[in-house]
Amino acid sequence: MASESPSPASAFTPQIDAAFGRRDFAGALVLLHRAEADAPNNVALKMQRAVALRMTGDQPGSLDALSAALALDPYNVTALLAKGAILERLQGEQAASGVYRDALKIAPVEPPAGLVAPLARAREVVERSALALEHFLFAELNTATAGGPAAQARFAESVRIFSGTARPFTSQPLLLHYPRLAAIPFHDRARFPWFAELEAHTDIICGELQAALGTRQGFAPYIEFPPDAPVNQWGELNHSDRWSAYFLWRDGARQDAACAACPQTSALMDRLPLARQPGFAPTVVFSALAPHTHIPPHTGSTNTRLLVHLPLILPGPARFRVGNETRDWRMGEAWAFDDTIEHEAWNEADQLRVILIIDIWNPDLEPGERELVSAMLSARARFVAGPAGENAA
Repeated sequence: MASESPSPASAFTPQIDAAFGRRDFAGALVLLHRAEADAPNNVALKMQRAVALRMTGDQPGSLDALSAALALDPYNVTALLAKGAILERLQGEQAASGVYRDALKIAPVEPPAGLVAPLARAREVVERSALALEHFLFAELNTATAGGPAAQARFAESVRIFSGTARPFTSQPLLLHYPRLAAIPFHDRARFPWFAELEAHTDIICGELQAALGTRQGFAPYIEFPPDAPVNQWGELNHSDRWSAYFLWRDGARQDAACAACPQTSALMDRLPLARQPGFAPTVVFSALAPHTHIPPHTGSTNTRLLVHLPLILPGPARFRVGNETRDWRMGEAWAFDDTIEHEAWNEADQLRVILIIDIWNPDLEPGERELVSAMLSARARFVAGPAGENAA
């Protein structure tokens, strides 16, 4: 079988390389013009032409050559970065930021060495341009016209997302996504009038917590993945007492020994409107985070419930982020949040931080929906268990 004859354009390759080697960019352009006449759809030749034009000082011509290369290969990261660099020189960072943003979207997770610095520059320009747009928009707009505090906060977040300094966060349940429920990071306290009773018992709960901490009996690592399971972001905290838990209720099951050790806290939980779903909820737990420990970003199981936090031990700086909103805990103040929105926590103090976590129903669910959700989760558990599980029950 006869071998394929080389394309006419390839005959110019040694001469083009030689011209680049001796920095004869004008000569290289002549050769590239001839080669492209034989291979008009050759992206590599257009990239070389862009370099030669840039080296001769013809920045607009180089930009045109890169645009021609991208018309043939729109996902060429090198061409996008080169085009962004020329736009930055000719027209400024704002003009370049859109092209740089496209390059960052498709850049490989582990780029080759030659792209590391250009990608870092692209990221820097994109972030600076986004921040400049955010400042410009806030200066141009009167956010007070948005209405009350909640509306103003919502609009301000929209400005940051629109500018690119923040990203949108949506509900991402690990188990059940219930449709048409608003993804609200922190819910309005006014929806939970019983917070007053919970907060009034802070000292009593703290007293029972301190007794449990004195023995450390009942505390166990919060994260406990089996050896054959992927740990993802939990590698540092898996089976670690840096984040430990003392469960009063766990997945709908009362922990009798713990409740007996904390009788007043247990009695209070019996009076509060917790989410009660056999086999799933409530969970009531003392969550203890060691000094200088970070709980990485994660999401919870279902948006049919919210989590309530009541801080019990706050030795120093301790932050909590849900979506784009970061708050500091305050003693005696509870909050309710949607844990299916990405969240994370930091204990930046030199001592242990402890909060009480309890499950409650999402207040936007009607009573009948709550019953149906509970029935659905129970039915799924029976399905997963199969005949063997049903016989065992």
